[in-house]
Amino acid sequence: MKRILILHGWGGSDFPHWQSWLASEIAKDYGCVSFLNFSNIDFPNKDEWLVELTKELDDFKPDIVVCHSLANILWFHLCNECKIEEIENLFLVAPPSLECSIEELESFFPCSVPKKLYAKKQMLITSTNDPYMSQDEAIELQKTLGIEMKVLENAGHINRDSGYGEWRWILEEIKNTQ
Repeated sequence: MKRILILHGWGGSDFPHWQSWLASEIAKDYGCVSFLNFSNIDFPNKDEWLVELTKELDDFKPDIVVCHSLANILWFHLCNECKIEEIENLFLVAPPSLECSIEELESFFPCSVPKKLYAKKQMLITSTNDPYMSQDEAIELQKTLGIEMKVLENAGHINRDSGYGEWRWILEEIKNTQ
């Protein structure tokens, strides 16, 4: 069975967010999952989160990583530092704009798109009406990364506020990688 690491963004992904639902669905089928709880989720610090993520990658050694929101930017920083071993699958869900200017997130920006994502297979998942990244920005990111993209219609930031608690599609995608 594959080892699945779930990484939340700013503010966390407590129940009923799809990430907490996903972690519980994987665990209840005796899957191997880590749902990393970063420190100081309301006022995150990139350097602290990088240390926490690096430790989790070293200890847990995931096959699959599922990022949401700010965790995508954290993954980009890690890739840009080239301090990571390649994983099998990477899901980049609802990344924020690389031009983000939210004060609480300033330690994460600017961020450049990495040349390598350190994953054999990658998928970018965006929404047509994400308040944190326009569809044009998403298309540009997808082209720069050169990876597959799935676009969800009117899914907002793909979080609990936009109705993404139980999200069967992502669970099936992960099961299909097993």
